[in-house]
Amino acid sequence: MFAVEAKNLKKTFKSKDGDVEAVKDVSFHVNEGEIFSILGPNGAGKSTTILMLTTLLRVTSGKGSILGLDVEKEDKKVREKIGIALQDTGLDNLLTGRELFFTTARLWGFTKQDAETRTSELLELVGLNEAADRRVKTYSGGMKRRLDLGLSLVHKPEVLFLDEPTTGLDPGSRRVLWDEIKRLREDGVTIILTTQYLEEADELADRISIIDNGLVVAEGTPDELKAQIGGDVITFIFNNYEDSKTAKDLILNSEIEGNELRVAVENGAEKIPDLLRKLSEKNLEVTSVSASKPSLDDVFLQVTGYRLEGASDQEVDSEKELSEYE
Repeated sequence: MFAVEAKNLKKTFKSKDGDVEAVKDVSFHVNEGEIFSILGPNGAGKSTTILMLTTLLRVTSGKGSILGLDVEKEDKKVREKIGIALQDTGLDNLLTGRELFFTTARLWGFTKQDAETRTSELLELVGLNEAADRRVKTYSGGMKRRLDLGLSLVHKPEVLFLDEPTTGLDPGSRRVLWDEIKRLREDGVTIILTTQYLEEADELADRISIIDNGLVVAEGTPDELKAQIGGDVITFIFNNYEDSKTAKDLILNSEIEGNELRVAVENGAEKIPDLLRKLSEKNLEVTSVSASKPSLDDVFLQVTGYRLEGASDQEVDSEKELSEYE
């Protein structure tokens, strides 16, 4: 039995201009105790997929299950098994961190004593002991993300969904949250996280599903995905896009992004002189060239045709998405 399974999930919204397919056909499974990353740009369908699997959005077609429970037919049981930390949860800024943990525990049915115990445990877990009695409105962005993570763990879920958990955080705060996520995995929690950060997926995920335009375009461990590229990646940089476009016609199996051209080859360092000669014969001036091992950036470029960089720090808010299409 898988911790999470999606089979041909689809979600269509109604709009004035007709139907909009936010998720066209998404299938994947997540093993118990692993970190599974859904990687993709804004608008790819990542958040919508998470909302369907967490029972917060109805499925148009297909099937989702959590620990063998159908997300539509057994939604109440599913919610007892999962924790959710969405991008914008609307934390109560007037309460303190301690009050939020205690109140949430009581809502989950904890006795007062057990709620106090759980509150102390979680404040320690997410490193908010010193700020426990400060109002949430005084918390930094990183502290609020850790608070939100802790709140999703109050009832000790077996499966945790994190939607863009580090969006907008500085590198230091992002690293702290990564450490917390790894610690949870070590405690046996299954974690599904969406991200648009290549480094985050590479650092955390046991397996990755790349989603683009509502479809799964690649899946595997980070090493498996990189191995699909094979060999080395040579990167040529030209003065302009027109030169890189012309170079693409000369070099087989290459991809361009702006004025850069990348090609996967065996023994990259040895192939550079021959490729430079071919470009020179067409009077194409190369400003720089380098060879490196494949990265997730190279994988993403190969399977989508563009690179996942310069992405906005804010994914389209799912609630706004719903209000726009319903």
